Amino acid sequence: MPKKLPKRTKPTWVTLAKDFIKEWPEVLDGLEYSNLPISYVKWINITLKNNVTIHYDIEKELKIRSKNKIVDIVTKALNGNYNNIKKVDLKFNVKKLKVDIEQKTDVFLKKSFT
Repeated sequence: MPKKLPKRTKPTWVTLAKDFIKEWPEVLDGLEYSNLPISYVKWINITLKNNVTIHYDIEKELKIRSKNKIVDIVTKALNGNYNNIKKVDLKFNVKKLKVDIEQKTDVFLKKSFT
């Protein structure tokens, strides 16, 4: 008798691009998430149905605004244009994500297994 596949969690509106997954496939392949800290986002492009693109350079904004303020601005832009959005492109800082996860994993393992 074939094994039953586990039930998938509720699908999210976020789909990871193949190029993004190639940067760290052992962790990112098959990843599902509902949120990611804004500090791991490089930029966001919101393309509207009329082909106008709203660009947010998150790395630049983090130098002059708080994380919470940037999240508020992006959330308002997404909610305010929800019915007119054609697509949303995000560029992630995978290097930073990888370094942070590896450092936190090392700290956890040292505390747990030494």
